[in-house]
Amino acid sequence: MQPGYPPAQGGYQQPPSTAYGTVPGAYNTVYSDTVPETHVRDPESSGSSDENFASSAFNDKAIRRQFIKKVYLVLTAQLLVTFGFVCIFKFVPEVHQFARENPGLYWAGYAVFIVTYFALVCCPTVRRKYPMNVIMLSLFTLAMSYMVGIITSYYDIYSVLMAVGITCLVCFGVSLFAMQTKYDFTGCGGFLFVGVLVLFIFGLIALITFPWVPILQTVYAGLGALLFALFLAYDTQLVVGGKRHELSPEEYIAGALQLYLDIVYIFLFILQLVGSRGN
Repeated sequence: MQPGYPPAQGGYQQPPSTAYGTVPGAYNTVYSDTVPETHVRDPESSGSSDENFASSAFNDKAIRRQFIKKVYLVLTAQLLVTFGFVCIFKFVPEVHQFARENPGLYWAGYAVFIVTYFALVCCPTVRRKYPMNVIMLSLFTLAMSYMVGIITSYYDIYSVLMAVGITCLVCFGVSLFAMQTKYDFTGCGGFLFVGVLVLFIFGLIALITFPWVPILQTVYAGLGALLFALFLAYDTQLVVGGKRHELSPEEYIAGALQLYLDIVYIFLFILQLVGSRGN
């Protein structure tokens, strides 16, 4: 398994390269492992009587509602932490200056991001056992928030606010569509995985050719935003259930992790598209 994207460039004397650097690494090239506990719905396994079927359906719906509530509460907490880091880096110059003067902290955050991500993805015990799962997810969120805070600090406040607004609209629209549509995105995991590999290769090409073909960075950002919007629809249906595949009720950490990464990556790609870099 290989990381999905290279990290943002260190040093902080110049803003990270928009050809690839605004996306702080290691996402969905291992994505198929983040949802190991999914149920495959079998409409014919309804039981021997209408009464048993009705009772089972009621219990399933109640459990699923509690699961969805838990996932979105955790997701909200993650996004609030990340938004707080963005505000600190934008409105407290001393914090941004300290980060510029100590680039090693960025790479330390990146290391924590990688370790906690793969621990949550590859180790079911870590992902499901309380309080280890909460601790690891908290460390992951703090590391990701720190990197996002540094990246956004290189853009002016209007670009950041515009990216936040567009991201909110996109995520709300995609999530609502995924919940209402009859189309089953949960069967498209393989295609999305291939899309990540193609995007990764395209990002490397955009990086190498950036001095001669700068428009590729815009194309890269647009494709990235589109791809992760599709991932958001895919993950939303896994969490909400009712499709061919759905997350197990005990996988609320996996659900929150997936949705959080989708939203953060959509934000970073949109920021690349609309952002104007500060001096």
